[in-house]
Amino acid sequence: MKEKIKVGIIGAAGYTGGETIRLLLRHPHAELVFAQSRSQAGKPIANTHTDLIGDTDLKFSEGFNYEVDVLFLCLSHGESKKWLVENKINPSTRIIDLGNDFRLGDKAGDREFVYGLPEFQREQIKHAKNIANPGCFATAIQVGLLPLAQKNLLSEVYTTGITGSTGAGQKLQDTTHFTWRTNNISAYKTLTHQHLGEIKRTLQSAQPGYNESINFVPWRGDFARGIYVSSVVNCALTLTELYELYKSYYQSHPFTHVSESMIDLKLVVNTNKALIHLEKVDDKLVIHSAIDNLLKGASGQAIQNMNLLFGIDETAGLQLKSIGY
Repeated sequence: MKEKIKVGIIGAAGYTGGETIRLLLRHPHAELVFAQSRSQAGKPIANTHTDLIGDTDLKFSEGFNYEVDVLFLCLSHGESKKWLVENKINPSTRIIDLGNDFRLGDKAGDREFVYGLPEFQREQIKHAKNIANPGCFATAIQVGLLPLAQKNLLSEVYTTGITGSTGAGQKLQDTTHFTWRTNNISAYKTLTHQHLGEIKRTLQSAQPGYNESINFVPWRGDFARGIYVSSVVNCALTLTELYELYKSYYQSHPFTHVSESMIDLKLVVNTNKALIHLEKVDDKLVIHSAIDNLLKGASGQAIQNMNLLFGIDETAGLQLKSIGY
């Protein structure tokens, strides 16, 4: 590995771009070479991401530097494939896409993408050239279900999850406006959320022949960041057996932890952790899982994937403290 991994970001002015910048500025093995933004080109990064005042003098660039080792694409969904087609990138440059363009196996020219969920296929990520970073809800739901799928125990899933306003992106919308969000919760994209495709694809790989329904009702919460999911499945194993199964599955994964005590959202906010708690009544198993949608659900997982790609400590630059106390 080189002394410093040279890194560039495309689309650096949004929430995921800002989180990626914050992590890279403090990463012991990475150097942020440029952060591109068409809307903010020429302006100091700290003018947009104001918590970085005093941390960097970098300005947003309009163009990009070809001579980087890895490029993070923090673009709107549907824009990454278009950008890669329109711009000639050095074949040796690794791509980590935080959008949804390549999560279902699509390619950009000769570039093939590996689905970047380390808890599912860490070894494949280590040998990949390009990574499709998972979606935030997809990450939270999948870490709750993968241990069952690996043992061919997964049946039909009923899952409900709540996410903060940052999950909708930085552009102001009616449903992200303070006066609408505060003291309010609402459902959206009931049973049709865009992350269902990647969830089903992963579970079918983990449990061949799996063709059950994943019934997902997402909620908008009146808070800024974090995802809390509760998934219900039928399962004959005892709670003791289930905890043994889950703890064994995640034993070697540094960011995913199984708790026998109830978990709270604030324990994962501002971290790259995923927390899981299990409850069982008769044959109904409830799997609670929680992540920060901007970190383990986006930029933190992208940095985790970069670490794996370049053969460095998986946790480098990601030892973050939660807002819990």
